Amino acid sequence: MGFLIPLLIVLAIDFYTFQGLKTLISSSVQHVNYIYLSYWVISILLPALFIYGMMEMRRNHQMPAAWVTLGNIWFILLMTKLVFILVLFGEDIYRFFEAIYFKVSSYFSDEITVESPSMASRRKFVSQGALLLASIPFMSLTYGMIRGRYQYKIHKQTIYYKDLPEEFDGFRICQISDIHSGSFDDRDGVLKGLDMIKSLNADLIVFTGDLVNTFASEFDPWVADFKTLKAPYGQFSILGNHDYGEYTQWETEEAKQQNFEAVKAHHAKIDFKLLLDESVKIEKNGQSLRLLGVENWGVGFGKRGNLEKALHQVNASDFKILLSHDPTHWENEVKMHPQHIHLTLSGHTHGMQMGIEIPGFKWSPIQYRYPKWAGQYEEAGRNLYINRGFGVLGFRGRVGIWPEITEITLKKGELSL
Repeated sequence: MGFLIPLLIVLAIDFYTFQGLKTLISSSVQHVNYIYLSYWVISILLPALFIYGMMEMRRNHQMPAAWVTLGNIWFILLMTKLVFILVLFGEDIYRFFEAIYFKVSSYFSDEITVESPSMASRRKFVSQGALLLASIPFMSLTYGMIRGRYQYKIHKQTIYYKDLPEEFDGFRICQISDIHSGSFDDRDGVLKGLDMIKSLNADLIVFTGDLVNTFASEFDPWVADFKTLKAPYGQFSILGNHDYGEYTQWETEEAKQQNFEAVKAHHAKIDFKLLLDESVKIEKNGQSLRLLGVENWGVGFGKRGNLEKALHQVNASDFKILLSHDPTHWENEVKMHPQHIHLTLSGHTHGMQMGIEIPGFKWSPIQYRYPKWAGQYEEAGRNLYINRGFGVLGFRGRVGIWPEITEITLKKGELSL
């Protein structure tokens, strides 16, 4: 029953698109009926196969790679159809009011109004324009699936603090987030990203959650590769909402717990210290700062993290950096906490893996769910940085919002805005 309403919506989109398709293809075209049949076979088969793949994932704890690809092709076609029908819908609204106008006009006139050839030509022209516009998301999403997902970008951010310990002036932190190893399918692409991390030679490496999509086994092939990430002051990590195994059906609670323990064990295997509502002291030449890490805390995604526990034995005067996967934690607890937490590093949003980022302007549909969704934010003298994610989830691609590796440089001085 849960699939019924979405399927009816998809069917309505397919039907509306089909009407525009018939306008574009003359009935005199050879084998036109085969073209129409192919349209409906593809439109029905792709979502059916995707649903089957989802059922297989629930049963066998993995989705066949071919089914993942088919699901992504369906998504691309669906987004293309949406753009196509939005243009047609605008034309239909115009035609609706035009028809009312002619109806009213004919009521006061003896003339019978009939559709002119120019009207039919106009509808075909609109369908052609809709097809042209729809080709933009089609090509963009196809590129994003084939190339964009491994098009890593290094974002460099310098943040100033008056109370930063002098020894940490110029201290560089590399942040990665949302690895989602279950979505990896190109080792060379992943290694390219890891090489870019290593090229930064950062003082500290942090990972802010979502090592896997759901299953610990997803990371097994990548342990040796991620184990090569090293930094002089260590590597630290936290859990994200996907690391708890919540997005599948487990035969027993014990099986779910075993998977969770295996996910946590992966952090130790790659020499990352997993912070579970705790803090560590990072020391440099007799001075120190506190690195805190909490379990996942997010509005709508489980409020497991215990910030008070992480702050235990942390002094009010300590310079503090918090790793917290979901940025809603910062919004709801961290930024107004009595303890001044200078910098929070988060991920989770992925920037929805699609949007526009140009100098002076950025937009993504995710901003209507998360007003703070990518980059640096500052309120009440406290900073939040949201990483756009190293991997992908759902749609196996990225368009405009490229996978991110972050380099944050701490500087002593006036707070930057």
